Amino acid sequence: MARWQPGAQERLQAAAMQLFTDQGFERTTVAEIAAAAELTERTFFRHFADKREVLFAGQDDFQELFTDPIDAAPGDTPAYELIRRSLAGAGGFFPDERRPFARARAGIIGTESSLQERELAKLAALKIRLGELLRQRGISEPSATLAAEMGVTVFHLSFQQWIAEGEQRSLSEIARERLDAMAALVSA
Repeated sequence: MARWQPGAQERLQAAAMQLFTDQGFERTTVAEIAAAAELTERTFFRHFADKREVLFAGQDDFQELFTDPIDAAPGDTPAYELIRRSLAGAGGFFPDERRPFARARAGIIGTESSLQERELAKLAALKIRLGELLRQRGISEPSATLAAEMGVTVFHLSFQQWIAEGEQRSLSEIARERLDAMAALVSA
């Protein structure tokens, strides 16, 4: 095994995803992942705390996709517009070339209840963070919490549609459609 080969993290992730798909998450070991990537276990642990982190690495970066557009908005921006900007910002992180990885990741997560719980916890943490940001901007309760919940729900539904077989629209387009449907529901 060569030391210091470039792209170690990406190779580990690709190897892990293939093994998770082929033999299941629980039956795959870190040693197998490292060997498939032609790296050592030590190198694996330099990049990931455990094999779950292959699927969940980057939680802070994930939240920033949603929070950065809110931080950048003018101070008097209404809650609905903040959520719209947040969803648009997150949508830009998911171009078409990420769709196959996202589909594979969702398939793997769907096979293990512990991974499903972790995914739900990630979304719950995002709701909490968005609610905090909205309250910091002076949006009162219950509006701040409702807007945060709505934003994450719209994202989750949009993401599920985006990874569906045969779907060709962008995540941003789907999110706009879902957000418009939510607005129509509320105004009806």
